[in-house]
Amino acid sequence: MSGQKPNNIAKEAAFQLVAGGAAGCVEVSIMHPLDLVKTRFQIQSMPVKGMESQHYNGIADCMKKMYRSEGLLSFWKGILPPILAETPKRAWKFFTFAQFQTMLKPLNSGGPDAKTTPLIFSLAGLGSGVTEAILVNPFEVVKVKMQSSRAHTSEAPKTFSVAREIIKEDGYFGRKGGNGGLLNKGITGTMGRNGVFNMVYFGFYHSVKTHFPAYSDPTAEFARKVLIGFTAGTLACFVNIPFDVAKSRIQGPQPVAGIMYKGTFRSIFRVYREEGFKALYKGIVPKILRLGPGGAIMLLVNEYVFEYLCQRFPN
Repeated sequence: MSGQKPNNIAKEAAFQLVAGGAAGCVEVSIMHPLDLVKTRFQIQSMPVKGMESQHYNGIADCMKKMYRSEGLLSFWKGILPPILAETPKRAWKFFTFAQFQTMLKPLNSGGPDAKTTPLIFSLAGLGSGVTEAILVNPFEVVKVKMQSSRAHTSEAPKTFSVAREIIKEDGYFGRKGGNGGLLNKGITGTMGRNGVFNMVYFGFYHSVKTHFPAYSDPTAEFARKVLIGFTAGTLACFVNIPFDVAKSRIQGPQPVAGIMYKGTFRSIFRVYREEGFKALYKGIVPKILRLGPGGAIMLLVNEYVFEYLCQRFPN
């Protein structure tokens, strides 16, 4: 970046709040329909006899059935929780990533003043992802419940009604014999999903970016960052999706009354045992279509907004 970084943590945190919030809101608004399709695939198990018409057989089939039975706006079901979560989440994501890098610098083989290694980038990404999961998990619980509803948009319950229903049924931390409440349902799955994603996402992007020199031409430089960001998001999707499937199963509607998906690794093994290895990659195509370009959008919007703020409000 050409803009000088802020010389104090408070100012840097404020800039990251604005830049990260902008990145999150832009990415969610554009890519949310694909996130919804991904969730629909992840929560459906084997076709139920007599209800085959409600089973999704591909992205196009899912979108067609949703449009016909639920309306156009159904593609943005559950968008309010992630938008409400994106500002603090992205601020925390990018800010803590920088702080974890500083904390981990002494692990560099060349000392704390040496060039940051891919291992440091990856560990810093893992730390930022695990901690952001704590902030975002309640919003994920509400989002998945809303996305799993097949009611028409005009009849589907609103965000705060869904949140109140979850609290009424399960409480904030869950009830005895239940599967968690608003704050902690599927939280280990969210930690695994976000931690692994950020580990690969940040580790790949920042490591590869330093190996390819920047272009003086703004268009070529923009294309370079888009390509690296897209690749980083795509690779991260492949690595973390089993955790995402487990999280969706735990937070989504349970298949049989009294029999629940519990525990991240237990859910992963259960899906593998009952539905096969490929089931752990359910929703991979819409996930990549969302987080491939979405990953590039987030990094670029964050970088350019942060750079603008540094230039607009210099030290």
